[in-house]
Amino acid sequence: MNRTGEAAESSIPSWDDREKGLRRQPESRSGPVRASTFRHRVHLILEAGRSSGRLGLVFEIFLIVLIVANAVAVSLDSIPRFAAAYGRFFQWFEIVSVAIFTVEYALRIWTVPEDPRFAEKPLADRLRYVLQPYMVIDLVAIAPAYIALFVPFADLRILRLFRLFRLLKIARYSPAVSTLIHVLSIERRALFGTLLLLLCITCLCAEAMYVIEGQVQPRIFGDLPSCMYWAIITLTTVGYGDVTPITAGGRFLAGITAVMGLGLFALPVGIIASAFVTEIHRRDFVVTSSMLSKIPLFAGTDIEVMSELMATLRSHMVAPHVPIVVGGEPPTAMYFIISGLAKETGRGKGKQGNTLGPGDVIAADAALNGTAHDCTIFAHTPMRLLALANHDLVVLLRKFPRLRRKIQKSAAIRNKRYRKQAAEDVAVEAEGTIESELLPQ
Repeated sequence: MNRTGEAAESSIPSWDDREKGLRRQPESRSGPVRASTFRHRVHLILEAGRSSGRLGLVFEIFLIVLIVANAVAVSLDSIPRFAAAYGRFFQWFEIVSVAIFTVEYALRIWTVPEDPRFAEKPLADRLRYVLQPYMVIDLVAIAPAYIALFVPFADLRILRLFRLFRLLKIARYSPAVSTLIHVLSIERRALFGTLLLLLCITCLCAEAMYVIEGQVQPRIFGDLPSCMYWAIITLTTVGYGDVTPITAGGRFLAGITAVMGLGLFALPVGIIASAFVTEIHRRDFVVTSSMLSKIPLFAGTDIEVMSELMATLRSHMVAPHVPIVVGGEPPTAMYFIISGLAKETGRGKGKQGNTLGPGDVIAADAALNGTAHDCTIFAHTPMRLLALANHDLVVLLRKFPRLRRKIQKSAAIRNKRYRKQAAEDVAVEAEGTIESELLPQ
């Protein structure tokens, strides 16, 4: 190791100093990142949930419990004896729930300019945000209460049905539901094709049955709409038995129709299931040595160290505009970028808007030194990350001191590059200021 590397490495606290720093770190997030606004903090809690820290996790769990409790309350309120005994409780619970959901809805609209996608035009972008699917679901969840308040003669049974739409709010906090919605969006053309095929087969079978049984049973198969009802029931293999052919040709056609129904309805199920499994595997891909070889930090690493890393690293897929680390929060893991781009926000001068790409390391300084993250890092594009949890990092760095030295050296070189970039930005700004002062007024 040359002198420059040794000097850079010696400037980073040792592992023992890091552990002391973790124990000394106060709960209050006092640090250079306090410049982030209150609205930005609220936006992270609402949109990032557990990724924004403990408060976001508590908020997310609270809302999920409240949504499920609302569905249970609506169901119990429909039972007469429960409604008679606990009707007042259900009424107050509904009022409190609607108030909480309304505040949540208003806060999301208020904080939306913190999202880069909706930050250019405050009014127009807020209107565009309100039309997003999740926001429409949030509006439908609270609308029945206000309809009942201002339109007292509305049918309460219909309003109770719409109150059950609050269950759809869980999709915001459920990765599985989000993945399923994404799969349906990706495979929409194939699903639309199977729907067209189903309609064509339904019409053909109905027309054939009309020709075969129309004269024999005019009351049942005397028109095409009645035959289409029979075709749909037979294709779905439900077979209520209220409409059945009596001729040999009609029964033969009914058998063929039922067999075709099995294949037709298996098509969309197979398409969705296959795409869902593919998406899950794409998100939770297995960590291999080829992935680690893409990270310069692990170049030349021993086989023993690589095997330990492959056992401890966890893979993640991160959607665009989702925070990976939040400034001011304590580190929970160190991240290695496999693919995609990330953007830094909330850093000091000269570090604003840095772009991180494949091979870069996220949160190395915070994880090594036991300090809070000095900036917020968002996914700029869809990203694949490898996460090394703090407790696994502790074990690995104690077991392999050489790995610790490599991470420390890499962090020092990166910080040196940031400081150089900051100095260049300051110089360019100062040059521009001098030139503007020398220009004739």
